[in-house]
Amino acid sequence: MPQHEPFADDLALYALNALEGDDRAKLEIHLESCPDCRRELEELRGDGALLAISTAGPRPPARSRQRLLDAITQTPLQPSPAQKPSETHFPRTWGWLGWVVAAAAMILAGVLFQANTVLRQSLDTIAVTRETDARELKDLMRVLAPIRSPRSQRVTLVPVKTPAQPQGRVFYLRSASQLVMIANNLSKLPPQKAYELWLIPTKGNPIPAGVFQPDANGSATVVNPPLPANTEAKAFAITIENEAGATTPTMPIVMRGAGE
Repeated sequence: MPQHEPFADDLALYALNALEGDDRAKLEIHLESCPDCRRELEELRGDGALLAISTAGPRPPARSRQRLLDAITQTPLQPSPAQKPSETHFPRTWGWLGWVVAAAAMILAGVLFQANTVLRQSLDTIAVTRETDARELKDLMRVLAPIRSPRSQRVTLVPVKTPAQPQGRVFYLRSASQLVMIANNLSKLPPQKAYELWLIPTKGNPIPAGVFQPDANGSATVVNPPLPANTEAKAFAITIENEAGATTPTMPIVMRGAGE
């Protein structure tokens, strides 16, 4: 049976993918006929595979890998003159291999520690986010509850008071040609405009009965404007005219009322 001791050092380098050239070719030929070396290679690869168990976590520092490769390079491959290869070669190889496994374990421990820290921080963040989402959802459902419930009372609100409408009253004494008009809630007019009261007789054209401006409260009065004597009135009306007044009403009529 072929001897595997001369290939022990090459096995470690081969497992680390650091063996090249003729040494690599010789070892691969030897592995085809040596089950012991194949078994040892699988064990070495198993130890090395531990370094890749956390591919999603942080990578080991590049300087740690370099220190490991430097140590491999500096390790002597030949036994000392005072020792015989048959007596020392294999034990020295396993001592060196133990150092490799120990270094790999230290790197792995660092990787796992960092990965564990990142994982713990991620879980804490997820927990906070879920708690916030749950609280916001609860608040939203509380807002929607009275809107969605068929048992809710639905009420439409309208203004309590509508704007007061303009109104006016005319007191006309035909026999004495006396007239008093009182108006309320009149709208403010543009500059150089005024309201004008009209007496609409039973026959003939409307007769001017006074020009007036409302005060700040929309109130106004007309008292005893000049009117033709004994004129029978069918109705009274108000229009908006120029400040000086008009002799003929300008349409439209903004207020109108018939006699009672």
